Amino acid sequence: MHYRGGWRHGAMDAPARPLGLSFVQGYGRVLAYLRPYWRDTLLAVGAIVVISILGLLPPLVLKEIVDAAIPQKRGGYLNLLVAAMVGLPMASGLIGVAQSYLNNRVGQGVMRDLRTQLYSHLQRMEFGFFTQARSGEITSRLTNDVGGVQGVVSGTFPSVLTNVLTVLPTLALMLLMNWRLTLLSLALLPVFIYPTRRVGRLRRALSRESQERLADLSSQVQETLGVSGALLVRSFGQERAESERFRERSQQFMDVQLRQAVVGRWFFMWLGVISAAAPALVYWYGGHSVIGGTMTLGGILAFIAYQSRLFGPINSLLNIHVELSSALALFERIFEYLDRESAIVDRPGAEPLPRVQGRIAFHDVTFGYLPGRPVLHGVSFEVQPGQMAALVGPTGAGKTTVSYLVARLYDAESGSVEIDGHDVRDVTVDSLRGQIGVVTQDVFLLNDTLRNNLLYARPDATAEDLDAAVEAARLKELVASLPNGYDTLVGERGHRLSGGQKQMVAIARAILRDPRILILDEATSNLDTQNERLIREAVGYLLHERTSLVIAHRLSTVVSADVILVLDRGQLVEQGPHQELLARNGLYARMYAEGFPGVLAG
Repeated sequence: MHYRGGWRHGAMDAPARPLGLSFVQGYGRVLAYLRPYWRDTLLAVGAIVVISILGLLPPLVLKEIVDAAIPQKRGGYLNLLVAAMVGLPMASGLIGVAQSYLNNRVGQGVMRDLRTQLYSHLQRMEFGFFTQARSGEITSRLTNDVGGVQGVVSGTFPSVLTNVLTVLPTLALMLLMNWRLTLLSLALLPVFIYPTRRVGRLRRALSRESQERLADLSSQVQETLGVSGALLVRSFGQERAESERFRERSQQFMDVQLRQAVVGRWFFMWLGVISAAAPALVYWYGGHSVIGGTMTLGGILAFIAYQSRLFGPINSLLNIHVELSSALALFERIFEYLDRESAIVDRPGAEPLPRVQGRIAFHDVTFGYLPGRPVLHGVSFEVQPGQMAALVGPTGAGKTTVSYLVARLYDAESGSVEIDGHDVRDVTVDSLRGQIGVVTQDVFLLNDTLRNNLLYARPDATAEDLDAAVEAARLKELVASLPNGYDTLVGERGHRLSGGQKQMVAIARAILRDPRILILDEATSNLDTQNERLIREAVGYLLHERTSLVIAHRLSTVVSADVILVLDRGQLVEQGPHQELLARNGLYARMYAEGFPGVLAG
């Protein structure tokens, strides 16, 4: 299921569609994850074979007790046979413990590999994927769906093999003992094959629906119980409404779970009844055989023991078909993500971007997040190395979109974006973004120490580099005031810091990265005078000798820019320095005369 470039075209708004994987396709892909664990898998299979062989012996021991040891009054032989009846299950149990350990080790390894692969794949997805997808849905697939794989690998697969290795030799022995009685025992089994397949299809559909309802719950939990979500809920007094919405979703999840739990239960009940009644046929037919002298009493008892050993695994195999069908829905959801291709990938033959001077050029760029609804229309401009370009314009004019295209978070639909003459689509993504620093208006900090948040921009930075960046960002006093200095936890999204402090941390992080090109969403609204002054000084240092695109919120920034890019409804309507644009008496002059609505005077 491929969505090349389609995530920004509303792909996430479409209802989920089953992939329709066949058993061979779905489980073939899952089994491929067993290859790194082939030694443990072979040991587990060997253990299953040994347990299966040992399981064939108790009925034969019983036959010998009834037909030989007791009638012939051989006490020593009887003692040996009784010891065997105790020792064989004990040996099987010990081997079973080892097999269970191996099964779970393989299952946990496969789950770890699959979860890691899925996480790494999602890290490579384009930015548009995350603007459309729900974070709770992604979390659900990484945890709940992948977690379901362990049960299949460590439980269902070994169970299938165990039951097959139990059924085949048992059936062979029963046929050797009395083929007529064996056929009589199996006569009713074909009746259950079609109902089993139908139940499997129903369980598969319900399993997928169940995971989707669980994803809805996870999404609401993540949205409303995080710091930002909790603040939003309380600010608007929506606690009861969110609780009711969660109750309704929990009810929907419970309803699907109940349907999944009971579907096919009537069928399996009757299957169990018939399986339990089958020994009656053996006693009837076998009893007459004993009376007629064609079978021994020990033979009848051994046959019934084998029959019990046969019907249990057969019932399990029929039920396993249902379980495998349900599990296939989980695999479909996982592979649905793994099969999505990122819209932003390195082209074949893409070369690393060399150390840049910082010239940015847009050539007739058109772009839209949705098909047929362009956000930028034929935008062209150049920013020379070391210049600061201020992006201004009404809300929705396309300012942020321009910055996204420079960092190649999206690709232009037509035209080109160039850095030092290199089309950004012709260089590797890592080398491009390695020379671009971004400071956003909504500063995101990890729930970690201040040190680790700063080093996120450059993990190999020395202590001297870190101190220099903190000094330049006017953050030194803050570090000194924290209880554990650099090792102080900042809390989720940095909620233990003020808005101004978080912005200074973001600036220090950008300074530490030392990019040649800087994208800055200059937000200094709602800051106290002291923090605003410090941030202005830090931004001044950050902008020095770098090419910068600044989404300007302050009149002083706009006026001091080397070039001002005026956007309106996705078009570049004016560009040039402040005085030149004032002289043209166009949109910029009108915005300036009106005090730049949405831009702070200062």
